[in-house]
Amino acid sequence: MKLVIAIVQDEDGSRLISALMNEGFGVTKLATTGGFLRAGNTTLLIGVENEKLEAVLGIIERVCKARKQMTASQPPIGSMSGSAFTPYPIEVTIGGATIFVLTVDQFLKV
Repeated sequence: MKLVIAIVQDEDGSRLISALMNEGFGVTKLATTGGFLRAGNTTLLIGVENEKLEAVLGIIERVCKARKQMTASQPPIGSMSGSAFTPYPIEVTIGGATIFVLTVDQFLKV
């Protein structure tokens, strides 16, 4: 058995959950925040049998597409408060998914 941890952008989260549930996969949703853009993410925990892992990964890849977005630059973490920092627009790639696949030694429902 595998545990898939998928970190996706909030706007992809609900569509991904629907797509996974329509295919019979159970999903646990966690609200998280990314460090770089300091924006909301959705982290999904998906338990899956080894033979169905590729199906889950395919659904994630199909639903969560990377795209470009303009955003204001962020001040460096730990910068002195009151310092003169002028944000400027930068283009960043958002969306897609960061996926971790872990081997599960034991799974229990009690």
